[in-house]
Amino acid sequence: MDPLALALLPGIGPKRLLELLEAENPVESLKARFPQAAGFWTEAVARAEAERQRAAALGFRILGLWEEGFPEGLRRLPQPPTHLYLKGDLPEEGRAVALVGTRRASSWALAFARRLARELAEAGLYVVSGLARGVDREAHLGALEGGGRTLGVLGSALDRLYPPEHRALAERMDLLSEFPLGTGPKPEFFPRRNRLIAGLCRAVVVVEAPLDSGALITARYALELGKEVLAVPGRPTDPGSLGANRLIQDGAYPVLSAEDVLSYLGFAPGRREEPALSPEEAELYALLRQGEALPEDLAGALGLPAERVLALLALLELKGLARPLPGGRYGAG
Repeated sequence: MDPLALALLPGIGPKRLLELLEAENPVESLKARFPQAAGFWTEAVARAEAERQRAAALGFRILGLWEEGFPEGLRRLPQPPTHLYLKGDLPEEGRAVALVGTRRASSWALAFARRLARELAEAGLYVVSGLARGVDREAHLGALEGGGRTLGVLGSALDRLYPPEHRALAERMDLLSEFPLGTGPKPEFFPRRNRLIAGLCRAVVVVEAPLDSGALITARYALELGKEVLAVPGRPTDPGSLGANRLIQDGAYPVLSAEDVLSYLGFAPGRREEPALSPEEAELYALLRQGEALPEDLAGALGLPAERVLALLALLELKGLARPLPGGRYGAG
């Protein structure tokens, strides 16, 4: 019999699925116990085969709750997915950290998320996020810059990537979804996605989040699962930081650097080697670390032509030490 066909039947959740698979004759047990679902059996068998063929053609794997390779952190969820769609690999148990936050993040939060992810990746941790705009995107980019692996957990099917402008980034990452192929994004899918993020990770770090942010849903799931929750403090008067600040008030560990995360979780700090800089690059980088600025202001402070400063900014960006920001400004990477 086909376990995936059972999983695709209406009304057969994870508990019933495992009960049926343990039966001596799963199909006969299905007909006796769930006659309404059994009426869709022939259709489910055909759909399961088509789903496998389509996933294989796209380079995806289907991983079932009944298989040994199914992630234990998700198997322990109160309502685990019956099967998953995977591109690439899954993180090793105990070495994944989620970095999450608002889609409408401030420039400092975007820069902090990217640097934090990069340094955690350099220390050997696997960075997980939701491939959304804002903090999620920077977390994935930072992990890749640090030479590490990063997983995007989607609120849509793997072949219906959302947001679509992250397609090039997604091609460099591992991807995971519980939604059947062809399923587009819906608002109610993202909380389901967030529980998978929490289940896969040892800890969840909230970088910036208002009180209505979905990142707080991920943090709540993590707490319910007995995982660690950490948060980056923000200005008390900033609405975008109220959610993260509230988490800290409620006991979340405050994060000011990657070392805070590593020491709290018991990992050794990464051995990051800063790239070699020319004297001009070093002066420019020192200015960027003081705060974001326009290229013309940087040129005036350094006494260099604007064209030279733009060339230096491009070099620093390639080294992961500078990044363009909205409004034509630049900040430290």
